[in-house]
Amino acid sequence: LFNAGEYYACHHALEAIWMAERDPIRYVYQGVLQIGVGFYHLGRGNWRGATLLLHDGIDKLHYFQPACLQIDTARLAAEASVCLVELHTLGRDRVAAFDLALIPQVHLLTP
Repeated sequence: LFNAGEYYACHHALEAIWMAERDPIRYVYQGVLQIGVGFYHLGRGNWRGATLLLHDGIDKLHYFQPACLQIDTARLAAEASVCLVELHTLGRDRVAAFDLALIPQVHLLTP
């Protein structure tokens, strides 16, 4: 769902898993969820929501790098960080100028 740009549906799918999980691994689910919601907000032109959620999601993945649950968390966090820097560079008034080609994909690693 994330890679298809279905960030709202991704949020709902991961939220159920995140909320049911009690171990710290839950923050990997929440981090991916928040990055996706950040891009959802970006698509709606909501600069504040995009920057806040990207920041929070990147921060959560920081503790689970370089990989967790076969997710290349280091790559996702790094590529989302590029987007966050670009959003800050553009600023609130130029959010529509964001290059959507910068939006990362979730890459899975083979065991």
